[in-house]
Amino acid sequence: MSFLQVNFSSKTLNRNVTFNALIPIDTIEISGQAKIEKKPMKALYLLHGLTQNYSSWVCSSRIQELSITHNIAVFMPSGENNFYVDDDDKGELFGEFIGNDLIEFTRSIFPISKKREDTFIGGLSMGGYGAIRNGLKYSENFSRIIALSSALITYNIAGVSTDYKDEIGDYKYYTRLFGELPKLQGSDKDPEALIINLKKRNSSIPKIYMACGTEDSLLEVNHRYRDFLISEKIGATYVESSGGHTWDFWNEYIEKSIIWALD
Repeated sequence: MSFLQVNFSSKTLNRNVTFNALIPIDTIEISGQAKIEKKPMKALYLLHGLTQNYSSWVCSSRIQELSITHNIAVFMPSGENNFYVDDDDKGELFGEFIGNDLIEFTRSIFPISKKREDTFIGGLSMGGYGAIRNGLKYSENFSRIIALSSALITYNIAGVSTDYKDEIGDYKYYTRLFGELPKLQGSDKDPEALIINLKKRNSSIPKIYMACGTEDSLLEVNHRYRDFLISEKIGATYVESSGGHTWDFWNEYIEKSIIWALD
């Protein structure tokens, strides 16, 4: 297993950025076990939650073990607290960074497949929203979306008043990230609109895996998106079980979702 911390100059963020990479290229073959096929690896771009960073998955989950077990490269960037969308005012295009810039860079230097069917995006909480939004926005690059405990806050903030404030941010914060909130529905930051637009264009829609704990405060918005996908006849996998907004839950379902993605 090669565990690397990589710095590179991102053209979409206008600065040097850091991400962690797990590349199981040097895995030792053990006698009696099936030989590992030497070919370009499948890749998972894995996004963290609010207040976390590129080290969160490595420090808090079993992702290193899972990368080795399933022979999959994993790339973990930082989205800061920007929900992985483009902030045009600041010139920080986090959506474009995740959906194109990071893909191009990692494919240029690592032994990973360049095929859409071998490229996945996933995340938890804020990263769950980021995976859905960017997996759909840049659907030409991703064939699978893994969304755990997704912070689908667009349902809550679309059209709110200027004095709105919740545990994540206030009206000004959300406006900076999502633009004019009365115009959020139907925009390219609205996960429902992204599905509808892909259907209109007869574009291939990535397969989606969603999981949320029954004690998670985000359960309702996950239900809303699940029900929307059902109504649109989108073949999504939705799973929920006892659990909260915790690493115990995410550790269980990141393994299950990787197995699903590789199936």
